[in-house]
Amino acid sequence: MKMFGFAGYSGAGKTTLIEQLIPRFVARGLSVSMIKHTHHNFDLDKSGKDSFRHRAAGATEVMLVCDQRWVLMHELRGRPEPTFEQQIANLSPCDLLLVEGYKATPIPKLEVHRPANGKPFIWPEHAGVLAVATPAATDLPADCPLPWLNLNDHDAVAAFILEKVGL
Repeated sequence: MKMFGFAGYSGAGKTTLIEQLIPRFVARGLSVSMIKHTHHNFDLDKSGKDSFRHRAAGATEVMLVCDQRWVLMHELRGRPEPTFEQQIANLSPCDLLLVEGYKATPIPKLEVHRPANGKPFIWPEHAGVLAVATPAATDLPADCPLPWLNLNDHDAVAAFILEKVGL
């Protein structure tokens, strides 16, 4: 399984970019999966539903299944967050795993940066950043050793990723 990551601060456009890239990869016949790490608490379940009630009662795992999809919810119940490698082991095999977040994980990744956010670049501090995608080449500092990718040229970004992962 080939992996490629996307890192950057909230509001930079990572999810929007990934949403444009996935159909391009799928059109090439690749099976694509996604793992997104968030620092915020989340819940896919709805209060009052059976699955929510089962979790609230103390179940560690609850699987919901229908003829269109299935989802497995796992409550950590005070245990530490699983490592990146442990999370990947939970996924089915695929051609390309896209990873949003996990910016400190040493996998090849693209920094998505939007100067309007007023945040610093992450490439100086995080291994694995191969290029920076911003709206304009002039957004990069003069001392940036990494190539620039136009954040709005989705075909070029997709080609860059496929070349870097060998697909």
